[in-house]
Amino acid sequence: MQEGIDYKVIDNFLPEDEMVKLENLILREVEFPWYYQPNISFKEKESKDALFYMIHLFYNNYKPNSAYFPFVVPLINKLKPSALIRVKANFYPNQNKSKLNEMHKDYPFKHKGAIFSINTCNGGTLLSDKTLIKSVRNRVLLFDPSNYHDSTNCTDNNKARININVNYY
Repeated sequence: MQEGIDYKVIDNFLPEDEMVKLENLILREVEFPWYYQPNISFKEKESKDALFYMIHLFYNNYKPNSAYFPFVVPLINKLKPSALIRVKANFYPNQNKSKLNEMHKDYPFKHKGAIFSINTCNGGTLLSDKTLIKSVRNRVLLFDPSNYHDSTNCTDNNKARININVNYY
């Protein structure tokens, strides 16, 4: 860990029964709604090499935004937030090319963040000190997302890298 970079990685974060409920919802529920985002970062808007991804907003603008919000409550409760900002699922499809996205901050103000991996793949989250946290099923990365970080897609045998991003106080 480099000075100034404070993070924690916890494997087997949720009890297995809660993990299976999330997997069944996100990976197996045919009607789970994903919403297309044409580019992953702001700079990609003008690039021919831009990759797309899909999102599902469980919670946004300080209120639930989805009928599926109750499914993420066990994850949220384990984080013990004093207040939520946003809870978003990310679906980065395997587009057969590896790509680091743009270093970004989720919000410009200091807060807490959790990136919870739904599946294991060769994608991950790159912190500003160049530490790569691999996506591993039921792993959570705890950090301050007002610091620069980056996401990667997957290129292995998985169809997608899927995680839940929680921003909170």
